[in-house]
Amino acid sequence: MTIHGIHTIDTGFVRPQFDAAYLIIENGRGAFIDCGTNFSVPRMLAALGGAGITAAEVDWLILTHVHLDHAGGAGELIAQLPNAKLVVHPRGARHMIDPSALWAGASAVYGEEVMEREYGRLRPIPAERVVEAADGHVVDLAGRSLRCIDTPGHAKHHIAIHDARANVCFTGDVFGLSYREFDTGNGPFILPTTSPVQFDPDALHASIDRLIALQPEAMYLTHFDRVENVAKLATDLHQQIDAMVALARAAHGRPDRHAALIASLTDLYAERAEAHGWSQGREALCRLLAMDIELNAQGLAVWLDSAQRRTQ
Repeated sequence: MTIHGIHTIDTGFVRPQFDAAYLIIENGRGAFIDCGTNFSVPRMLAALGGAGITAAEVDWLILTHVHLDHAGGAGELIAQLPNAKLVVHPRGARHMIDPSALWAGASAVYGEEVMEREYGRLRPIPAERVVEAADGHVVDLAGRSLRCIDTPGHAKHHIAIHDARANVCFTGDVFGLSYREFDTGNGPFILPTTSPVQFDPDALHASIDRLIALQPEAMYLTHFDRVENVAKLATDLHQQIDAMVALARAAHGRPDRHAALIASLTDLYAERAEAHGWSQGREALCRLLAMDIELNAQGLAVWLDSAQRRTQ
């Protein structure tokens, strides 16, 4: 379903309906928001034909942040878009121009073999094609204003994009994860993402509140697609951020901290999913959320360790 010229693209990363990018069409011109990995680029280009425009009619690729499920294919995609520029948070710009440090950091988390298989090598983007989007920067898409909002908490280099014409926000990971497999009669089920290495609970609370203050009609999540009833979802996120921080603090100092976090996060999400009316059971939940639970546990551990260092 296309609303206000917004097309959802399943990037094909991990599984169907896991990782989304978006194409906005205005007066025959296009802007992508996020792009998946190198292996997603054919899907991104195919979406142009479905929307009735060509690669030459794309003006922008806007990245919510430079984590590779959002930005890994940026260099390859930009190379196929002759007139487009890349828009990215100032902290992320250098990683798009020279992705070597980004590759090294991600490889340290996932391993070189996984990186090659899941993401492909990162292609640098010429500096003259990169636009740094400080807080409040407005991208003009054929007269349609897309405002970039500094939204740390998941990552320090994170922006959300407010589309005033559609009255929606493209939220990357700052407004959590909501997979369509968990939808019930009570609506979408949502949870925060605290993946390594820059989770900051206070900043994440503030970023969520800042987006809600815009009173958007809907949020477009990378994981996955459009969700409405955003005030309720924001409350759910706030509650879970606090609960996850409490679980992390409870695990601090345990020799089995990582395993304890995996178990306690699984319990938290299973209890909330059941209360939400999701009846497929714990085994299905673990299968669908295994990657997110692992990354959330890792991110909480990094946050714990950094918080501990700050108090010493």
